[in-house]
Amino acid sequence: MIDFQTLFSKFSNIKVAVFGDVMLDTYWWGNVERISPEAPVPIVSMHHREQRIGGAGNAALNLASMGAQTTLFTVTGNDDDAVILSLLLSRNNINTNYILKSDERITTNKTRIMGRNQQMMRLDSEVTTDISKEDESKLLHLFSAYVENVKPDVVVFEDYNKGLLTPTLIENVITICKEKNIVTTVDPKRKNFFAYKGADIFKPNLKEVRDALNIVADDVSVALLNQIHKQLKEQLHHSISLITLSEKGVFIEDYNSSYIVPAHVRNIADVSGAGDTVIAVASLVYVATKNILLAAEIANLAGGIVCEEAGTIAINKEKLMSECYESLIKNPNNRFPSID
Repeated sequence: MIDFQTLFSKFSNIKVAVFGDVMLDTYWWGNVERISPEAPVPIVSMHHREQRIGGAGNAALNLASMGAQTTLFTVTGNDDDAVILSLLLSRNNINTNYILKSDERITTNKTRIMGRNQQMMRLDSEVTTDISKEDESKLLHLFSAYVENVKPDVVVFEDYNKGLLTPTLIENVITICKEKNIVTTVDPKRKNFFAYKGADIFKPNLKEVRDALNIVADDVSVALLNQIHKQLKEQLHHSISLITLSEKGVFIEDYNSSYIVPAHVRNIADVSGAGDTVIAVASLVYVATKNILLAAEIANLAGGIVCEEAGTIAINKEKLMSECYESLIKNPNNRFPSID
């Protein structure tokens, strides 16, 4: 039987670097009781504001919430939003020493106007062009020094297509990781979808895979997913595919086997940030156990848990552990080895 207490305690010894587009998620919460006389739009009477860590920062937040030693590599603007974001990251035990500030960019801020617990509108403030060659070079230099000094266990790429993850940066970071036997995991987006050659775990969602491979079939069979893995591997030469299937769960395939891990029944409030949670939890469990099926099962649970709350939130470690015992240990078809 799996001892989840022992497994989860291992996470505090795991050192993780997150590369990706960080952003500030701003929420304006209010009530909607009437329509504007000026235009046919609802009036939101705001009662409070809230700011949260978003984008790649949310993946880092989930890793830190699970107890991992987490460092964030990114570029922000040199502005007030960057200051706010840095404070939020530091308060959540995320190392911000490797964040660059650029006068050529602004910090991404996505402002959501919420009424009756639903999103009424979103305002995006961002720059999506690639980072400069100078910042690219600085990040690579910082990462090389970090690897020598810290010796991380895993690097997580969290791509939101905002310009941080350039093909050159991706290639060089993966090369360094291979030389140092550091696990690499990827949550990709369309722009650089096939740039992550040689990664260990590649985690797109089903829509992203269909778009990238120009697949029109709408079924979610193991046969189709096996074919998707084969096509991905021909281009990426990666080790493991972990494809999220929305309400149908997740699919995994490695060298020897493939599975669909079914989703658990949930009261879904908001799917924002669920992918960040899945890649974070899967990365930690895989590094701790080298068991991708167990990693997928636990990450699947974690992704479902955060979907029950509005907005991006980090996974609660204790709640996840409790659900692991409830949903996985009591499963009569338990397929997992003991964790020493």
